Amino acid sequence: MANKNMNIDERLTRAQVAIDNALSDEPIKTLLTPFGYDDAKLNEGKTLIEQTVTLNQKQDKEYGEQFAATQELHALQTTAHKQYMDAVELARIKFRDNVKAWQALGLNGSRKKSLSGWVEQATKFYSNLLADSDLITAMSGFGYTQEKLQAELSQVQAVPAANANQAKETGEAQAATKERDAALDDLDQWMSDFKTVAKIALKDHDQWIEKLGLAVVA
Repeated sequence: MANKNMNIDERLTRAQVAIDNALSDEPIKTLLTPFGYDDAKLNEGKTLIEQTVTLNQKQDKEYGEQFAATQELHALQTTAHKQYMDAVELARIKFRDNVKAWQALGLNGSRKKSLSGWVEQATKFYSNLLADSDLITAMSGFGYTQEKLQAELSQVQAVPAANANQAKETGEAQAATKERDAALDDLDQWMSDFKTVAKIALKDHDQWIEKLGLAVVA
């Protein structure tokens, strides 16, 4: 079996060295062929390497996209929440004696912790505020124009889409990892078999085993 202490790049490199040298060295290949490791069999291993390399690159790409999507979601929600809380605190001052406004804007109690609850609460606040020109006029004393309120609402409404994108990227990254790991397992098994056979076929030629890089593979 493959040495699991090696990282993936090291395992791929060791496999590449072993197969390339077996293919290019005719005396080595002559001894391997009777054991079933002719050009076709060795190229089978080479194909496994190429597939694993491709899937490993895909996995790196998918995790990069997941990381970027997570950062985007965090930044967007952090900004939107800070803006929302500022507006809520100022609205609580402005509408302290306005029961109707207090109810319409959902100013009572704490803010919800779940993403869906937070989006619902913030959307209600901005939407009901924007729907009432008197409330907008009152908030304008704190610099909250209709345009500013609409812009902050748009940020809140962008959060669910960013969250959905982050979930999609996470799923794709996990799927890419599973696919890459399956290919790596196939390559590791191929190399484990090849190592055992090569050590038998080349048992009288330690230097050839060294050339394939198999003597140092645990």
